[in-house]
Amino acid sequence: MNRFIGAWRLVSFEEETAAGEIVYPYGKNPIGLLIYDSSGRMSVQIMRRDREAFSATEWETTPAEEIKEAVQGFTAFFGPFEVDAANQTVIHHVEGHVLPGSVGKTLGREFEFAGDLLILKPSPSRRVIWERVTR
Repeated sequence: MNRFIGAWRLVSFEEETAAGEIVYPYGKNPIGLLIYDSSGRMSVQIMRRDREAFSATEWETTPAEEIKEAVQGFTAFFGPFEVDAANQTVIHHVEGHVLPGSVGKTLGREFEFAGDLLILKPSPSRRVIWERVTR
């Protein structure tokens, strides 16, 4: 578990389609932060950099389509985590999520370390690459 502890900056979020094409659900240059702490808690935020500003100054008067587009370009959740080293899996127990239907889920990710990189695989077709933040 100790290798996970710290802050991680998002490098890439990629998905391979059935046709073998690599696509980027959060754009080719997303921004994100993943934190694992020594008490066994985690928090993650991922965002497209190219999200449009709302047309309204107050979100309460923003058109629903603009809110939908903003949410599609952002994800965040937090909760306890555990590492299953034997199966090279980190397990996130979701206490809070930007999407209400994901609260209470258990999300397993295969992992591997490569130098200062942490590579998480939420599914066989998705790869999320993080770089350790050193300052």
